[in-house]
Amino acid sequence: MHEHTTIDLSEVKNTEDCQLDVLSQTVSEYKKLYEKGVRNIVDVTNFGMGRNIPFVEKTAELSGINIIHSTGFYQEEFYPVQVWRESKEQLAERMVKEINEGIKGTNIKADIIGEIGTSFNEWTETEKKVFDAVVIAHKETNKPITTHTSIGTLGWEQVEFFKSQKVDLDKVVIGHVDLTGDVDYILNMLKQGVYVEFDTVGKENYMPDRTRAEMLKKIQDAGYIERVFLSMDITRKSHLEYQGGLGYSFLLDSFVPLMQSYGITDESINKMLVKNPITFMNN
Repeated sequence: MHEHTTIDLSEVKNTEDCQLDVLSQTVSEYKKLYEKGVRNIVDVTNFGMGRNIPFVEKTAELSGINIIHSTGFYQEEFYPVQVWRESKEQLAERMVKEINEGIKGTNIKADIIGEIGTSFNEWTETEKKVFDAVVIAHKETNKPITTHTSIGTLGWEQVEFFKSQKVDLDKVVIGHVDLTGDVDYILNMLKQGVYVEFDTVGKENYMPDRTRAEMLKKIQDAGYIERVFLSMDITRKSHLEYQGGLGYSFLLDSFVPLMQSYGITDESINKMLVKNPITFMNN
């Protein structure tokens, strides 16, 4: 529910590792996912993040996986110049066009708005303009919204914003909440009616996976597991298997058994990986 087939943040991050554009290796990993039962991946790469529609479509064709495309503007540090030059209405128009007509002159249409983000402990004025534009585009198209929180911060503020704009919270997922390490914070968001993503699985430099599993067990026990998605948010060449990284299959091969060892049921796992995304995308 929150992946990148290709992405290029290398200019801002100042490392070529952040230019994820290795077709054969990506296809190889997606084929492995297909063999494990994966049929759909939501790719949240949007304006200014190095989208490459032919690359993604080729990956889908060769792997057999349906890849769902996104529209939107990521986070201030990575915004393209249009975000400063244009009004929120013009930005909304760009997103609506990608949903209704196609992305970058292709006939490939976006089916989700995101990932749209706030900075670390700061919601800049330009990011607020983007969120306002997203509400306009969402209300015109009814497409779901997926967000980025920087290390999990400002998730609650994002929920409050969408509530204030009368956005149906059934159509909103708050991203990267696993990085908070605070299950009460996450439960408070869930009680408002949004979905949340534990979407940095395997990134133990940020948060141990056992902490993710502990939090998910508490969410299961509290009765909110039907509002949770799982993903890995792979963004670098070094995240892939060919460079010794965990690879896309780590979620299924390693994190699923870890969850089971913490008492998370097969029913809950199926909900997070299959049922919940289908419900969300078809709301």
